[in-house]
Amino acid sequence: MNIVMDTHVHTIASGHHTTDTLRDIVFAAKNKGLICTAVTDHAPKMLGAASESYFMNLKFCDKIKYGIRVLYGAELNVFNTAGEVDLSFEILKTLDFAIASLHKDIFRPQSAENNTQALMNAMKNPYVSIIGHPADSAFPLDYNLLTDKAKETGTVLELNSVDVSPCGYRESDKTGLKFMLELCKKKGVYVSLGSDSHGREHVGDFDESLKLLESLNFPEELVANTDVNKFMKIINAKR
Repeated sequence: MNIVMDTHVHTIASGHHTTDTLRDIVFAAKNKGLICTAVTDHAPKMLGAASESYFMNLKFCDKIKYGIRVLYGAELNVFNTAGEVDLSFEILKTLDFAIASLHKDIFRPQSAENNTQALMNAMKNPYVSIIGHPADSAFPLDYNLLTDKAKETGTVLELNSVDVSPCGYRESDKTGLKFMLELCKKKGVYVSLGSDSHGREHVGDFDESLKLLESLNFPEELVANTDVNKFMKIINAKR
């Protein structure tokens, strides 16, 4: 299975863990043999993250840099069970796509019912293309309900590299992740592979993710980022 793009990467604009710029990210992607990378910096509610004006101005950035296609997005913070996120429709419609995630600094971990409700409501947003790191053990989820809603809304669920890495900085529910992937396989829900790299170091690091997909005999046609046009078709179908 050939992954041609990284859908979850952070630059210095995310405000923590890296001083690497967009240029650094693009060259890291190029060195990994990718043809495309997304830049999905943290939205404003995250401490030290980019401001609204940063995201408003991404529409003026080059779509091709150093021979690599660049998609400009955001990692949104879901901040209540109603599924509200921290960028407006007016800004989101100017971005290529957006990831919505639960983060402990923004959304206090709650019951599986409440955590799942928050993400399911976020999926109703036409500009939320991907649910980020749904295997974060801090946020137990009902994966049956989550995958049903993903199928209904055309939302992609993320296989985040940090959640399968032996040295990941986030404690993950690996059993839950495998269960989610089995449900995606059964229901025809798309997944995307995102490194969640903060800076250049881990851009395009998908070895462990691919091993997991292979062990589950996961179908390539349900992996969104094996082809850029395929990815864009999937996310634009929802918008």
